[in-house]
Amino acid sequence: MIRPYVIIVSEVTLDGKLTLYRGASSKELMSLMTKEVYKYLHSLRAQVDGIMVGCETVRTDDPNLTVRYVEGKNPVRIIPCSTANVPYNANIFSKDAPTIIVTTQRAPEERIKKIQELGAEILIAGEDLVDFQVLLPILHQRGIKKLMVEGGASINWEFIRLGFVDELHIIHLPVVVGGENVPTLVGGEGFKSLKKILHFQITNHFVIDNFLITEWKVKPLAKSKN
Repeated sequence: MIRPYVIIVSEVTLDGKLTLYRGASSKELMSLMTKEVYKYLHSLRAQVDGIMVGCETVRTDDPNLTVRYVEGKNPVRIIPCSTANVPYNANIFSKDAPTIIVTTQRAPEERIKKIQELGAEILIAGEDLVDFQVLLPILHQRGIKKLMVEGGASINWEFIRLGFVDELHIIHLPVVVGGENVPTLVGGEGFKSLKKILHFQITNHFVIDNFLITEWKVKPLAKSKN
């Protein structure tokens, strides 16, 4: 399948959490990050053609998904949302960058019309749930050759589950949050088998203002000699 080169980027606590508690905005933890760390994050955004977060992240965090801490072009904002249930006053509808809402055949027509009136584009990819196997080739054909995925946990799982990820960049927040039901880097049902898990190899690591940054690439599995 021809698809964009996919980089998952996330800020994660030392115990793997994305937020302080389920339903909380990740912006609370991200407020710990220094300007230099934000520069690193935004330098990654400036290098990609598209940037994706799930609609739950839009509702909870209301991100801009633009390049502000460094010089660079804003990527296309891509939001998978099976029912097109995104707030009409969300920052993703600003005129700073193009926005694509990816939805399904079950999305209400009135929502689709309103989103188009706000200036965003609608793509249909799937019947009940957004189908990434349908979506990614369309994005590649439209010039999204490199895609940055900034979560949340459910979106990360879909890309990991399908094997549609090439790199993983983690900004390690030097704090511990705890909590059994707090969202982690990757949600979903999990692989539950060593034979299915995705392996990574580290390609770079460095520290910015006491924040460890690790960069990983998917490690191809060794072919069996049998």
